[in-house]
This record gives sequence, C-alpha cells and structure tokens, in this order.
Amino acid sequence: MSTQRVFVARLSGCSVFDPAGDRLGKVRDVVVIYRKDDPPRVVGLVVEIPGRRHVFMSIGRVTSIATGQVIATGLINVRRFQQRGGEVRVMAELLGRRVYFKDGSGHGVIEDVAIERNRAGEWDVGQLFLRRPKTSASPFAKGPTTFAHWSEVRERQTPGEAQSAEQLIATYSDLKPADLANTLLDLPEERLIEVAEELPDDRLADALEEMPEDEQVHILEALGDERAADILDAMEPDDAADLLGQLSEERSEELLELMEPEEAEDVRALLKYGPDTAGGLMTSEPIVLSADATVAEALALIRRHELHPALAAAVFVTLPPYETPTGRLLGTVHFQRMLRYPPHERLGTIIDDTLEPVPATASATEVARLLASYNLVSLPVVDQAHRLVGAVSVDDVLDYLLPDDWRSHDADDEQPQETVPTTTASIPRRR
Repeated sequence: MSTQRVFVARLSGCSVFDPAGDRLGKVRDVVVIYRKDDPPRVVGLVVEIPGRRHVFMSIGRVTSIATGQVIATGLINVRRFQQRGGEVRVMAELLGRRVYFKDGSGHGVIEDVAIERNRAGEWDVGQLFLRRPKTSASPFAKGPTTFAHWSEVRERQTPGEAQSAEQLIATYSDLKPADLANTLLDLPEERLIEVAEELPDDRLADALEEMPEDEQVHILEALGDERAADILDAMEPDDAADLLGQLSEERSEELLELMEPEEAEDVRALLKYGPDTAGGLMTSEPIVLSADATVAEALALIRRHELHPALAAAVFVTLPPYETPTGRLLGTVHFQRMLRYPPHERLGTIIDDTLEPVPATASATEVARLLASYNLVSLPVVDQAHRLVGAVSVDDVLDYLLPDDWRSHDADDEQPQETVPTTTASIPRRR
C-alpha cells in the first residue's frame, strides 16, 4: 500500500471490496483514538454490510484505501458496531468541531479530515480542512478556507466532544431515509435527540418511518408536543397512524389535536381499523382521477418525485368526490397500460375492471395472498359502499409480515453469509 492521503468526507459511502472483487459493504465512518503528543491514530472503519448492519472493520484488515474504494481481506467481525471509550468517530463527532491555531491567528471549524499512512504502515489523522470565520456581514458569505496539520491546532473541547448538530446534519444530507435512520440510531442517546431536534421536519419524518416502532416512540416523546405534531403531519398517514397506535389513547388524541386538521382526519380514519387489516395497512392518499382525465394527466401525477414507487404504479378511477373516501370505485389503470396509449386517451376507456378491490376489513394475510397471486404492487381498498378509502402496497404488507425486529438484524441466524465471511471467533474486536 503506497503512501497516500484520503479525505474522510469523500471516503464516506465508498464501497468495500474483498481481494476477489466481491462487495462487502460501504464505509460509514472512520474510528480514531486520541494520543497525547501525536495526531489521532486510525483504528478502523465503520462499515455498513448487507442488512444495514453497521460493523467495525479493523484498519489492520484494510489492504488499500482510495477515494473511490476500500480493499479489505474479507475477514470482518459481523457483530454490530459499539463505540468504546476513547474512540472518536470522525464523521459523527470530529467534523464541525472548532479548533484554535497555536500561532494565535484565531480559530476555524473542521470541515474535513485527511487520514495518511505513515512509514510504519499505520494510518493517522494528517491535514485538517478548516473554515475560518467569515469576514463579510452578508448572510450569504462564507469564511475563507485553509489547511492545517493536527500539530498546528489545539482544541478547547475535551476529546470526543460532539460536533454541532447543524454540521452533522449537513454531513448526512445525501443519505437515503433508511441509511439516515440507521446512522441516527448509532449515535449516543443525547446526540440522537439533539440531531433529531435540528433535522427538518420532512427529513426526520422520513427517517422515523424507517425505524423500529419503539425507537419512533422514544424519539417522538423526546420532542416537544408542537414539534411532534409537525413530524406526524409530515409522515405518511399510515405510518403516522402506526406510530400513534403505540401510544396511549389519551396521548394519541393530544397529538392529533395539535396536527393539521386535514392530516389528523386521515390518520383518525386509519386508526379505526385493526393493525392486521387492509384498512390498518393502507395509505389514504393514493392517486385518484376521474374517468375523463387523460393519460397525460395521469403520467404527470405519477412523475412526482415524492410519490412512493408502489403508489406510482397505478391510478384509481372513481366517481366524484376524488379524495378518500371517494365516490364509487370504477377501476384501476396501471402505469404500463398507460404507456401503450396516446397522451390524449381518456382513462375511462382503458380501465382494468378485472382487479377486484379488497374490503377494508380484509386480513393482512388475504391482502398478501392477492398481491402474490396476481404479481401486484398495490391493491385498492374499499368500504361497504364500494367507495375507495385507500390503497395497500406490497411494502406495507412486508412491514407487517416481517418480524418486529427485522430492521435491527441482530439475530445470529440473520447474518449475511454470501459476502461477509463469518469468522468472528478468530478475529479480535479491536486489533
């Protein structure tokens, strides 16, 4: 391995491969330990392996580090990463920290950290990419940047003190909701709540939807009532209903009263159904159009980036009104069918009326059977008057059918076997 310098912010998210070229996972953080008179020493990487489990990979198992990829021996411990005393995570704790120049020229904020391999073959923290305070009063101005070696700065904070929540949020801005959820749950308790308080409503709502229900409740209860209601407003109605269903009726009603009336109404409608029924699993916001709407109009609606892919696979045609509960359901028009017709074609002429909707009282097992039997990704859900009240998608059913702890993947029999050799008995936890 040649002498090189790698910046951690660019390394985050890079794939980790074994010598044969098989992908083991992706880098999520770099773990360092402080030393008295020398720069912090890199002891390993936090790697996300299949199943979204974060594990520790000793730096001794790494044979090559580059900006685009990491090559390892392929032998890693698949136990969930637990940060030990004295260890500092560069991405989660070091970026955003204020340091002071020893020459008395002021301070700067760490925006990136370079790790370098020394002559002994060990990886240390090398240069820091710093941003000095801005010199302009303009709200859009930024301070100048500079590089400094670790030996040229000092910290007033104690080693391991966390960075600002704002900097951490900026670091995680490109993470997908599921990855953001796992990253948040890896933070220490106080940091988790601090970052949750600073995250935008929609980002926190997306992350909560990807967390186990007990973690959702814990975070929601740590927020103020007004903020908790805002988060529930930003969540999908079915996810918000599931979360509120974990609370006491009194607490649930308190939060519903603080929510936007329209959002609260949708959630209340879902709470009327049992959690193991189509009504309890469905979303109350499918795409609903009239028979006179055109293919072009339907395609424009399903192009919306915020729309879940499963819900974008079909539109439902009903009589007025066109918000759930709608008028009588006329049928479904699938995305692929729309592509076979000209943009001006009316939806009423291409309805698929062979697909029977499911009643809101249908069991989750029956919904799963229908989705599997007809290779569908969603089903319309109707009430006794054949009015459309929502749609249940395959991901809703999977969430219900999988074990309650499927997101954590802590059981030994759920450890991935194909790409990560399970040689935990012979590999020390930190070496």
